[in-house]
Amino acid sequence: MDNRKKNNFKSLFLTGIAGIVVGAILIFLLGPFSSEKDLVSTAKNDSAGKFTAKVSADEGEEDPTIKEAVNKSMDTVVSVVKYEGGSMWEGTEPQKAGSGSGVIYKKEGSKAYVATNHHVIAGASQIEISLGNEKKLPAKLLGSDPLLDLAVLEVNGEEINDVIELGKSEKLEPGETAIAIGNPLGFLHGTITAGVISAPDRVMPVDIDQDGSIDWQSEVVQTDASINPGNSGGALINIQGELIGINSSKIAQEAVEGIGFAIPVDVAMPILKDLEEYGEVMRPYIGIVPISLADIPSQYYSETLNLPAGVENGVVIKEVVSTSPAGRAGLKEYDVITKLDDTEVRTAGELRKYLYTEKEVGDEVVVTFYRNGKEEAATITLQEDVAQSN
Repeated sequence: MDNRKKNNFKSLFLTGIAGIVVGAILIFLLGPFSSEKDLVSTAKNDSAGKFTAKVSADEGEEDPTIKEAVNKSMDTVVSVVKYEGGSMWEGTEPQKAGSGSGVIYKKEGSKAYVATNHHVIAGASQIEISLGNEKKLPAKLLGSDPLLDLAVLEVNGEEINDVIELGKSEKLEPGETAIAIGNPLGFLHGTITAGVISAPDRVMPVDIDQDGSIDWQSEVVQTDASINPGNSGGALINIQGELIGINSSKIAQEAVEGIGFAIPVDVAMPILKDLEEYGEVMRPYIGIVPISLADIPSQYYSETLNLPAGVENGVVIKEVVSTSPAGRAGLKEYDVITKLDDTEVRTAGELRKYLYTEKEVGDEVVVTFYRNGKEEAATITLQEDVAQSN
């Protein structure tokens, strides 16, 4: 081998060694920066036939889709049909009198439990549910509550395979995906509508006996997902396919679109539990009509309520039942409640939630409130709700 060939070989050898060393240094230096997203190298031939390498970042797992959420929850939503009338002595059969939707939220042993709305089954002599496979099952009404518009049905659990996964309505934020599943018009079983959470914590007045006076301030989730007649009692789910509300109502006016309401799952579950166990809701009662301070025009904060500067959240007492626990403890109209025990209450919904989830009939609760600009406290012994107020 002549000297020129030896020199060429030596040059190529040194160049190869240098390339390996530089490559190793680059791997060592760049390695720590690829820990968050792995770098994927894909090799291909370009149009000129040259071998090239392309480096791209792995995007990771994709976000869940509406389709996936629906597939997860669809079989837990049922049709609910109520029948009225029927008499063996008169030789008449019960007649179909209405329909709605329901959600299978629990299975225990040979029994399964379906949540629906009180107004869906009110006045029923018989109730029947229809599963997604069109199998019909007789349902037993365990209890219903007109105040929160909830009811619990019991069915044969041997026919039930799927139970909905429960979410958390307290964590909802405006703009999150909301999906309604139900049985609109009584024959369109498994209809899906989708939208967003318009407001996660809305308080709506309820006139239960239709006498023109407000009986209740109901806490609801507002959504623009279409809720049509027959959707009542169905599921409002999130993008993970979890139950976040029981569809209940909508504003049905010609000029209004996309304003529907659902009972938040965090509010519904304690009520459903009582209906299962007792057939009625064992509500702790203090005897006031509460209004969220945020719903009062701000000019009344100092003029009428005499609140000190900085108090912007709480519950205003609109009315006190004189013979109630609150009346006996000395609470009065215009008092502004800011705490129950050590828990701040900013809205009427939070006041009810604390009482219904943290307290039982017979418990004591320390109520902190403002009166004439001064902070005061009173200890109240809760009793069973007999007046459909707080």
